[in-house]
Amino acid sequence: METKVETLEDGRLKVVATVDAADVDARIKKTYKDFANKYNFPGFRKGHAPRPVIDNALGKEAVVASVTDDVINDTYPLVIDQLRLYPLGHPQFDQADLVKGGQPYSFSFTVAVKPEIELDDYSPVAIDLPPAGATDTEVDEQIELLRQHYQTLEDAPANTKVKADSYVELSLEATDAAGEPVASLTSESRPYVLGSGLLPESFDENLVGLKKGQEAEFTIDVPEDAPVLLSGVQGKTDKLNFKVTVNAVKKEVLPELNDQWAKDTLGFDTLEAVREQVRNSIDAQKAAMLPRMKEGRILEALAARATAEAPEGMVEEAESNLLQDFFRQLQAQGMSFDMYLNQAGITPDQFKADVKQQAADVAKQDLALDAWAKHEGIEATDEDVVAEFAASGAEDPAKTVEEWRAAGNLHFVRQGILRTKAVTRLMDEAVVTEVEPGSEDEAPKAKKASKPKAKKAKKDAAEDEVAADIAEGDAAAAADVAAEAAAEQSAE
Repeated sequence: METKVETLEDGRLKVVATVDAADVDARIKKTYKDFANKYNFPGFRKGHAPRPVIDNALGKEAVVASVTDDVINDTYPLVIDQLRLYPLGHPQFDQADLVKGGQPYSFSFTVAVKPEIELDDYSPVAIDLPPAGATDTEVDEQIELLRQHYQTLEDAPANTKVKADSYVELSLEATDAAGEPVASLTSESRPYVLGSGLLPESFDENLVGLKKGQEAEFTIDVPEDAPVLLSGVQGKTDKLNFKVTVNAVKKEVLPELNDQWAKDTLGFDTLEAVREQVRNSIDAQKAAMLPRMKEGRILEALAARATAEAPEGMVEEAESNLLQDFFRQLQAQGMSFDMYLNQAGITPDQFKADVKQQAADVAKQDLALDAWAKHEGIEATDEDVVAEFAASGAEDPAKTVEEWRAAGNLHFVRQGILRTKAVTRLMDEAVVTEVEPGSEDEAPKAKKASKPKAKKAKKDAAEDEVAADIAEGDAAAAADVAAEAAAEQSAE
């Protein structure tokens, strides 16, 4: 088979493929035989009808039309693999003539392919990473997290003013716009935390500056996106009247960090034993996370060297893959999309914008990685492909390769092998500087498409889990959860 490739002005490729006459003749012969066995022709045993009889019964062009379709469908994937093309989307085939016996057959198609770009620098990538082991600062932070979960609230001095984040105990009288009492918001004693979002900010603002025993009367609007404590009145009234008395302003009292606290609260003999448990857990979590973080930062740095953006076709493909992976994970976790949005604190539009940005980043990183691999002479050989299928557990790797090639999918495997080789070499050659998170020396990270509120939700969930483990007396598990949160925070 011969091929000719022409690059068009829009960057797509026009490919002309020519199949040998011998191959065409063999296909014509086989198709006549298949038709003779498939259909009944009067006067002839099945499988013995001659060509003129078949042409007369089915139409003169029936066989050659079938052969033409088979030649194009069977040959196109082989052309893609032979030319080492990476198509974006489906090809557009030109109008084709029918095959003719004894003559070679040519057909052509146009296809968008992954572009080749250049980097402005091919030297080893330099990145910053947090230290591999747990730092004293990280251990201290997680010990403090455990300590905060065992805090108590006590009455602050009577002259203490309410602040924007205070814990308070309130006496509440609430009425709606018509002056009718609202039982769900009326209480002689209700604990409340300013800034918690349980009530509108306008409610909190009227409390700031008050002291124990002082009262305030005010009216607030019921917002369209009413917080949880107002959900029962939303749609029933547009205003709420409050008479609030501050029964007490509370202060947080943290336990003293010592061996007695470690023993009584967490079940460890000493505070140092708690620290050692947290340290070991952070070490283990970092060992699992740092390779992924290293790869991610290398790809970000490499993408910053790219001299062009990824085409829309690549971005769309990346977006599709991201969404498939995302919803597969949601399904595995038994979580609905609405539940995820609520936990992350984002809207559907924010989610879409986030995925699109991630897709653009991924596509650009892939192009940069491919450019670096080409510059370094990295290849995905046929032996590599067979080995990849063997490693996947295929019973007959060579046969599986041919099946993938015939289906036009082998380029996905080659691309994966190529990028894996490139990433491995980049990670081996990267210049890594260890910088403790939060230090002045830490280089600013490239902005990622992420969900800011999702991080808070994850932190809150970790704190809840720590508290639950403490309550159940499982101090070691609590320390592990706290350490995992510390490692993830470093990775982010």
